[in-house]
Amino acid sequence: MLPHPPLIVPELTGGGDRDADAVRAGCVAAARALAEATPRWCVVGAGARPGLFGPEVAGTFRGYGVDVRVGLGASADLAFADPDLPLPALVAGWLRAEVGAGDVTVRIVPFDLPPADCAALGAELAAELAGDDPVGLLVLGDGSHRHGERAVGRPDDRAGDFDDTVAKALAAVDLDALSALDPDLAAELGAAGRAPWQVLAGAVRATGGDWRAEARMSVPFGVAYHFATWVAG
Repeated sequence: MLPHPPLIVPELTGGGDRDADAVRAGCVAAARALAEATPRWCVVGAGARPGLFGPEVAGTFRGYGVDVRVGLGASADLAFADPDLPLPALVAGWLRAEVGAGDVTVRIVPFDLPPADCAALGAELAAELAGDDPVGLLVLGDGSHRHGERAVGRPDDRAGDFDDTVAKALAAVDLDALSALDPDLAAELGAAGRAPWQVLAGAVRATGGDWRAEARMSVPFGVAYHFATWVAG
């Protein structure tokens, strides 16, 4: 589980931003560990353009200021980069190239996907990913963007409790707590990760078994960034 800010791409920050460098380093380290364990990834994120994007898809960060092109697999033709590819897919493609992962398939769900539908989708993904050939599940989503003076828009006092709940749930593999996140509150707080986290909870609930977790949160730009790794067994 990782955040997906555009600033993960060095060309978009110009270098020299200590906070951006730390976020980038955390994402790359986690992605590298995932690639070493499972070079093929299934990625879940949320966006205004729901859909399934396969390894043949390429995109560009041009809409975020620089024409940095990425592909979701070796077969992607960067000459035909989609300028409207959703941000989670762009970040997944950038991470894939950065750590040398294999093919990536990205599923973008609506920001407002109801919790019950998230759980059902998670169960479907668990069934699809089951088998002898391991596939890593990479869940991309930010917490609230309404923390403190650097908030996007106005600060909201509810943001702290919301993201503390998410952080504790990710650290404890608390599926009930993730499933109980309020979609309306998440939307008001600008927490794009709510639906992907609830898809994750549905997938792990369907898979069963015991899970080990490592998790942390940082809030460098008024946005809560959650980093977590769950490993079965």
